[in-house]
Amino acid sequence: MPRALVTGGAGFLGSHMCDRLLAEGYEVVAFDNLLTGSADNLSHLANEPRFSWENADVSNGLSFPGEVDVIYHMASPASPVDFATKAVEILRVNGFGTYHGLELAKAKGARFLIASTSEVYGDPLVHPQTEEYWGNVNPVGTRGCYDEAKRYGEAMTIAYRRYHGVDAKIVRIFNTYGERMRLSDGRVVPNFVGQALRGDPITVYGTGQ
Repeated sequence: MPRALVTGGAGFLGSHMCDRLLAEGYEVVAFDNLLTGSADNLSHLANEPRFSWENADVSNGLSFPGEVDVIYHMASPASPVDFATKAVEILRVNGFGTYHGLELAKAKGARFLIASTSEVYGDPLVHPQTEEYWGNVNPVGTRGCYDEAKRYGEAMTIAYRRYHGVDAKIVRIFNTYGERMRLSDGRVVPNFVGQALRGDPITVYGTGQ
């Protein structure tokens, strides 16, 4: 039976990844320190024999005694409301956490996928953005902790692919929404939904131009 490790497995996207992998026949081991994730997102898997999870901060290390086929690195606060309060944690998990995940993938001969973001483009000057576009990022701006952390994580992932032979890939995820997302997330869709549920006026961002 193939085995997958999922960092950030108790998060919004990470928990759905655990569900998908289990449906595809994997044994799944998740890691999450619950900084922004929730154990409630995994409660429906409590009696699933092919699933387990550890309360662990992968910024401090990532190890597993058995064979590993694939590692999904999905650990990181991603909400704009977290940028002001969890900036260092964001930088650590995308730096140290990515490093530890890639080192484990190298040691185990496992595939590695990092969940990156459209934020690597920063405040883009080109629309729409292609994968060849390098972006327009302010490293000392309020969003810099996330933008630059993800860019660094991508650079490290490519370095391990080029120079250490790790089968590593990057996926740049744009705005996502759905079940298990925090209504306090701060992004446009949960903001709209939260305001609608509360009966508040819905805030429209921008000028429409």
